Amino acid sequence: MIDNKSIHSKIRIAVIHALVILSGLACLLPLWNIVAISLSGSAAVTANKVGLLPVGFTVSAYKKILEDGQFWRSFGISVIRVILALFLNLAVTVPMAYPLTKSKREFSARNFYMNLLIFAMLFNGGMIPTFILVKNLGLLNSIWALVLPGALPIFNVILLMNFFLGIPKSLEEAAVIDGAGPMTVLLKIMIPCAKPCLATISLFSIVGSWNDFFSGLIYIQKINKYPIMTYIQSLSVDIQELLKNGAGSSALENVTELSNRNLNAAKIVVAVVPLLLIYPFLQKYLITGIVMGSVKE
Repeated sequence: MIDNKSIHSKIRIAVIHALVILSGLACLLPLWNIVAISLSGSAAVTANKVGLLPVGFTVSAYKKILEDGQFWRSFGISVIRVILALFLNLAVTVPMAYPLTKSKREFSARNFYMNLLIFAMLFNGGMIPTFILVKNLGLLNSIWALVLPGALPIFNVILLMNFFLGIPKSLEEAAVIDGAGPMTVLLKIMIPCAKPCLATISLFSIVGSWNDFFSGLIYIQKINKYPIMTYIQSLSVDIQELLKNGAGSSALENVTELSNRNLNAAKIVVAVVPLLLIYPFLQKYLITGIVMGSVKE
């Protein structure tokens, strides 16, 4: 019977490994195909001949994106945006989450603010009122229009609050007995213990700020102030339009090497690379931060 259990256990483990490998390939192969398309010639892409290897190797799509001063300008704007958004998110989320871990006796307005956060998370004013507010504040065409509307992610506040609640109360009580005030407890005990959760919400902030292109379309009206995702989204190759506008032969020669699929694939690759460089440093905290911050025992 022991041998049978051992065999069943081995089979179960093998099946689990096979499912994990298949799931990984299901995520990896489409991305690999996109890389191959971005490096393939227009004719092969249009004829759907590109699989996992490039056909008619060319880097014309990347040249179209990278040989552009505006690309690097937009890239710099996005880097600044990510840094500002991350700083603001942490600077607002941490002091908002910590008081909500207190009891009603310690913080009488706790329930009011908690209900306010829940209501704001479920309901919002909508895109048009938000745009009017940003316009009235004079933030249009500035980087603050991309940062301030999302400065307080309520989901992150709740996640961090629940993580704080999972930290043993005895640590805080011991610090208070030793004479530590609320700010000392927060900076010396709660924040160091909450590193996994802070890394998780930092990853959420970085990915969200980097990938967001719609805010740039709404709040930025000058192309030289576009963030990278908005600028990449705005890039398109339309041969018919160039012909109508009487484009020169050199421009047409460059454009005919591309197809919309080539360029779109290159956009995806360029957009993913910075995130792939950051994710390995923070992914080890991701599961711990989400699990421990999602449920309070």
